[in-house]
Amino acid sequence: MNVAELFDQAGQQPVRELRLVLGDQLNEQHSWWQGLEPDVLYLIAELGQEMRYVRHHRQKMLAFMLAMQRFAEQQRAKGHRVLWLSLEQTKAFADLPELLRALLQHTQAQSFAFQQPDEYRLSEQLRAFCQAQSIPCAEFDSEHFLTPRDAHRHYPHSRMEFFYRALRKQHGVLMQEGKPEGGQWNYDHDNRGNWPKGQPVPEPLLFANDARAADQRLQQAGVPSLGQAEPQALLWPVDRQQGLALLQYFIAQLLPHFGALQDAMTPEGWSLYHSRLSLALNLKLLQPLEVIRAVEQAWRDQPERYPLASVEGFIRQILGWREFVRLVYWQRMPDYGQHNHLQAERPLPEFYWHGQTKMACMAHAIGQSLEHAYAHHIQRLMITGNFALLAGIHPDQVEAWYLGIYIDAIEWVEMPNTRGMSQFADGGIMASKPYCSSGAYIQRMGRYCQDCHYQVKKAVGEGSCPFNSLYWHFAARHQAQLASNPRMALVYKNWQRKSASEQQQLLAQAEQYLAKIEQL
Repeated sequence: MNVAELFDQAGQQPVRELRLVLGDQLNEQHSWWQGLEPDVLYLIAELGQEMRYVRHHRQKMLAFMLAMQRFAEQQRAKGHRVLWLSLEQTKAFADLPELLRALLQHTQAQSFAFQQPDEYRLSEQLRAFCQAQSIPCAEFDSEHFLTPRDAHRHYPHSRMEFFYRALRKQHGVLMQEGKPEGGQWNYDHDNRGNWPKGQPVPEPLLFANDARAADQRLQQAGVPSLGQAEPQALLWPVDRQQGLALLQYFIAQLLPHFGALQDAMTPEGWSLYHSRLSLALNLKLLQPLEVIRAVEQAWRDQPERYPLASVEGFIRQILGWREFVRLVYWQRMPDYGQHNHLQAERPLPEFYWHGQTKMACMAHAIGQSLEHAYAHHIQRLMITGNFALLAGIHPDQVEAWYLGIYIDAIEWVEMPNTRGMSQFADGGIMASKPYCSSGAYIQRMGRYCQDCHYQVKKAVGEGSCPFNSLYWHFAARHQAQLASNPRMALVYKNWQRKSASEQQQLLAQAEQYLAKIEQL
């Protein structure tokens, strides 16, 4: 199909302006969509460059593709001129700039506009494209986030907690006469419960979106992928109505237990009491403040049903953490993606791609991720991330895995969480200490260890839990870098209490496990 045939789909009326809408900019509340402009053409396109820059989970690609197509259809039904292009239709163009050049030339549009991309690489690509154009080009805010892209200039807080408090005050969230509701800013200490024996696993709200046509497009284009998918019944929300339904389900059924059990893990379920709203938020089907207000209002209406700790803990993830990682990303890019503070060099073990390992916690977290494109934050941080940190896996490879496998992984949110929070590769920009643990934490917070091949109570010897010796090996090899960190003081104090013989046994055991890491 040539350019003329492509454009014929959008009609023959003159085009004053071509506007680009990226796959994660599906915000119907954006000012662009508030009035009809017959001489404006919107472009929404499936792009090979976005499918191939990392190996994505198949459900992730299908969700983006279906959401883009549905959004285009909805806006077209409202009267907007929307040109939606499939992978088959864009395959003739090497990349996004080449497609844009062809359409601008054909339509003779007088100007070009785009919303600020959330990823640095796309931002640079579009700015370079605009600099080469002879027509006016304009960059618009995405009108989604609660802070600007240069938020570090407006909120000079080096730690998320104080940034979060500033936003609470600014937006009046969980505030009463200038003070935090309940008298505390943070109820994190109430939100660290393990999974109680006999605790029922709630049924997640799943959708049944027909993504077979999108899956066929992926097959025809030969796009590589990972993970499992059921294209006839894609379970994720792909439009605003489904996003709102998932929000209401979370509030009605899951929020009362979310706080206490948000860090808990069990092989008995995969979504537990988590909202799974991150995809809908990252696609911009839902807006962060509307989610925050809905949860806050539920608590104000029924404080006896919704513990304040649950409500505050959930709101902190969106108002605090989500905005803060974006602040770090845009403040530190492009250098942030090169950090490897601990000089980790080991390749990512193959079992990250198939989940076949004798470590029960890793097998479940990876297997669940391959099956559902999802794992909650503690599984990501303290299971798969913890193992990669302890084993010294190169952050580039860890980052590529996280970016590809998770349904909600977009670089702006994934990179600071992985390279910073999980792998401490940024040397402490995101986190004040490395987030690592031995098997004891995993046993306390989850229900994996009782059926594991390895024995969590053993640190050395046959069948000892790999997390135990690897934990001490990590601490020992990075002592020069970490011993002065106040939050690591107890770790090194305990290490020094061990006899030379104990230390040697732990290090030798860890070396054995690292030597046969693919067989663990």
